Formats: sequence, structure tokens, C-alpha cells
Amino acid sequence: MTRLVIMAAALLMAAACGDDTSTPTTPSNTGPIVLTATLSAANEVPPIVNAEANARGIATITLNVPRNASGAVSGAGTVDFAAQLASFPAGTPVTLAHVHAGAVGVVGTVVVNSTLSATNPIVIAANGTATLNLTNLAISQADATSLVATPGAYYFDVHTTLNPTGAVRGQLIKQ
Repeated sequence: MTRLVIMAAALLMAAACGDDTSTPTTPSNTGPIVLTATLSAANEVPPIVNAEANARGIATITLNVPRNASGAVSGAGTVDFAAQLASFPAGTPVTLAHVHAGAVGVVGTVVVNSTLSATNPIVIAANGTATLNLTNLAISQADATSLVATPGAYYFDVHTTLNPTGAVRGQLIKQ
């Protein structure tokens, strides 16, 4: 009898631990990939010490690229830059904004450029602020893949006429 009770208990336990056929919730492999950067004049190489020394900002870099079932970048696409700049001198022309390859303290090459230029700048308002909204900038599959895999090896940089090599800079962080 004891043997029968033990076997019945074992069968009940096995039935209670049966196969769960529900699908677990997994993160989506579609949609944009978002990177951010906290911008500071102190992050420039060398750090800015002139009238723009207190300049700062926040940038959001959105990659609109196709991805495969595992979430890996599977083709070229576009990038959107959105940045809020503050504490610049009023009237400052922002002439460039782009993503560079380069770790903290390293000056690197441009990877994704924007449409800004000395002839097409954004001008800082009287209160020292500006908003950059630059969309549909081309990015290759190779550059997008690298940005997603190692965002900290890249930085976002904003240039002005006073600081043509860069006024504020911040390393990228994947969100």
C-alpha cells in the first residue's frame, strides 16, 4: 500500500509540473534603436575654456535600420539627431553636429554627419539654448552595427564658429 501511495504522489507531482506551452515575453527586435549622450564642453579634447566653457546639452540619436529575427542590424538605414543645447552665448552659430568614432579622451573620425554647415547653421537663442532636430541622415549597415555593438566607442559632437573642432561632446549610451 505504501508503495502505491508513493507512486500516486509521484504521478500527481509529475502532472502538476507538466509542459507549459505559453510563450514567454521577449523584448521586441523591431523598431528604432536609441542612443543618448550627455554633452559637455569639459568633455572636449582639450576641454573648452573660452566663452562656451559652460555649454552643455542632451542628445538622442535614433537609428532607423532593418533588423533580423535576432535583433541584429540587417541593412543600411537612417539616423535622427535630436539635441537640446544650453548655456551657450546668445547668437552662437552651431555649424556641425555628428557622431565620431572615439573613446573618452580620443578625437576620432566622423561616422554620421548632419546637414549643418557654416552656411546652414542653427543659431543659439537669446536665452543660450537651441534645439537640433536633424532627420533622415544616411547610415551604412556596418556603421549601424558597430554603433549598436559598442556605443561607448563613439561620441556625439556639436561644433560652433568659436570652437570649430567641437564645443560640446558626449559618449553614446544605448537605451
